[in-house]
Amino acid sequence: MNIHSRARTCAQSRALLVHRVLREGWSSRQAATAAGVSPRTAFKWLRRYREEGPSGLRDRSSRPTSQPTATPLERRKFIVSLRYYRMTGAQIARSMGMPRSTVARILGRSNVGQIKQLKPAEPVVRYEMRVPGQLLHIDVKKLGKIRGVGHRITGDRRSRARGVGWEYVHVCIDDASRLAYVEVLEAENAQTSTAFLHRALAFFARHGVRVRKVMTDNARVYSGKLFQAACQRYRIRHVTTRPYRPCTNGKAERLIQTLLREWAYVRAYSSSRRRTEALPKWLRYYNHRRPHGSLNDRPPIDRIHPPGEQRA
Repeated sequence: MNIHSRARTCAQSRALLVHRVLREGWSSRQAATAAGVSPRTAFKWLRRYREEGPSGLRDRSSRPTSQPTATPLERRKFIVSLRYYRMTGAQIARSMGMPRSTVARILGRSNVGQIKQLKPAEPVVRYEMRVPGQLLHIDVKKLGKIRGVGHRITGDRRSRARGVGWEYVHVCIDDASRLAYVEVLEAENAQTSTAFLHRALAFFARHGVRVRKVMTDNARVYSGKLFQAACQRYRIRHVTTRPYRPCTNGKAERLIQTLLREWAYVRAYSSSRRRTEALPKWLRYYNHRRPHGSLNDRPPIDRIHPPGEQRA
């Protein structure tokens, strides 16, 4: 029930008013005074209760029963049909000789207030590699350095520490197993990104994973000669995401959200160094113990070394 912000009563207080008058013997005036309303209002709710029972104490719509000036239904349908010809609200208003506000309200109520709403929702395309190493997802998340407890903990944005600088969380996750490798670095450039790739490949090699393909976005750090040379050296195919479609690299994006929620913002770190020092422990937990929803609540390491298998 949507109660008006200045309403004196609600369904429960009206029921109490009725109970006092009909069950406890209060006068209507006494019950009205106790409820903070006028006797006329008390009489109204008593009458509605006698006529409709408890349902009569609920709020009613304030919409009038008749609206002579409302736009006819056929005219509203025609306005919506013009929208499907990609006409703007202003163009429809001019062609129909109507106020733009009226046209905008009709389009909004029909869920076509914006041109992009005319396009059907794209189907969700989910995919998963069958073998670990078939595809690695790589991405970077920029995090502000820490100088004292920030607004995410205190809730006070007026005392934000500005000019402290940034750290760059480089993430790499295997598509098939969700095994992840993460580092916090001081920059996001060709040198740091390529060095991160070398260390990530070494990490997966220690787990017996032979990497065949790497997916990144279209940033220059990945399209440059240094990163491309590293991919050629390891005989890895490099593919990029579709422009303006971060969902193509969705597994890396999802890992970043998990990192932020369970590591970066989970507690009030006193410094950036403390936050970075907490990452390896959390990453071991993520890879070896944390239940993963897309893996039937098993940790990623179980896709690399199934339970019961002899590990090196």
